[in-house]
Amino acid sequence: MNVSARMRGFITIGLLPALIIYLFFVVVPLFWSAYYGFFDWKGIGAAKFIGMDNYIEVFTDPIFWKAFKNNMLIVAASVFGQVPIAMILALLLMRSTPFQRIIRASVFMPMVLSSVVVGIIWGYIYHPQIGILNFLLDGVGLDSWKKAWLSDPKVSMFALMVPIIWNYIGPYMIMFIAALQNISPEIEDAAQLDGVGPVRKLFAVTLPMIWDTVKVAIVLCISGSLKAFDLIYVMTGGGPAHSTELLASYMYNSTFNVYRFGFGSALSTAIIILSLLLIVGSQYLMKRDYR
Repeated sequence: MNVSARMRGFITIGLLPALIIYLFFVVVPLFWSAYYGFFDWKGIGAAKFIGMDNYIEVFTDPIFWKAFKNNMLIVAASVFGQVPIAMILALLLMRSTPFQRIIRASVFMPMVLSSVVVGIIWGYIYHPQIGILNFLLDGVGLDSWKKAWLSDPKVSMFALMVPIIWNYIGPYMIMFIAALQNISPEIEDAAQLDGVGPVRKLFAVTLPMIWDTVKVAIVLCISGSLKAFDLIYVMTGGGPAHSTELLASYMYNSTFNVYRFGFGSALSTAIIILSLLLIVGSQYLMKRDYR
């Protein structure tokens, strides 16, 4: 047996325990959940087989589509909010001066905090009586802009986008800084010698060189947005009147508050299918080489 074959065997043996754990705790429960979607079950007692009724109800439920629309708003806010802001910060902070390291740590800090803590902090910021946002609006003479930000169905969803964007800029900034620092200095020097301006250099040199990293960031944005739950649940619980309901929160409420485990299982399967479709679709749209 040659060295290459031994190395492959060693890697396989090393990865096998992690693969078994992943299959047992992730893949198997996915199929188990899809299976229970065919049953009317309250979590205890006998499960009654009802065929495709739960899945039909999911895709004909107006609340499900409202939650899906809200999730698409979160996806859009993440892709067009987190990624561009992280890219701008990475371009500004890619050098490793003490000041820039402090700013990097400050931008990354929200990611270190628990989503529950972030939700509580922003809940106080948006509070209609004691919240700092309404206090600042009052202080600059914009009393007419004061609102009950999380209780008004017209603005509650948009108010939630701000903490979601703020919370997850840090990881993408670090990814982009790492990608930018891997660009060969020779390419930068060649562009400078050719007299390429900063804007043209960004779109003709920098972005093509890190395009694969951008695609990974967008996939992470989509997958993370579709499973968003804890921050929304802490701040609004999906209300008022389902105006901030997301797919994950609707699945949680249907499963553990109403005790419709079969319907909740069908919901979770639908979320997985929609997530895969969106990720595959985004990869198809970005498959053309940026260069």
